[in-house]
Amino acid sequence: MPSQANPDDRIALLQGTLDLLILKTLVLGSCHGQGVARSIQRQSEEVFFVDHGSLYLALQRLEDKKWISAKWGVSENNRKARFYSLTAKGSEQLVQKTSEWERLTRAMGLILGSTRANSEEA
Repeated sequence: MPSQANPDDRIALLQGTLDLLILKTLVLGSCHGQGVARSIQRQSEEVFFVDHGSLYLALQRLEDKKWISAKWGVSENNRKARFYSLTAKGSEQLVQKTSEWERLTRAMGLILGSTRANSEEA
């Protein structure tokens, strides 16, 4: 397991990526907000840190769009919590947004890769 990353080494999430990461996290099953944040942090090897203010705004936005649903339950530490689940509409959006993200990262790689290749030629 990687060690705790230095907070200065963390990377801020680009606008819109938090929604995609939440949808991807909920593919694994329903989860409360804190669990979603921990999962994203753990899966990114501690590079991403999800601010709780941003997280709960994103969860509300996704619920308003009907991409996720929420219901009250009890967390593993016996506290009342809202558990979020991916909806069918959310699953469709996950496929679409993942495809868009793959196109974006490929295009960025083409540009950045060509910059690296050009500097190696010089």
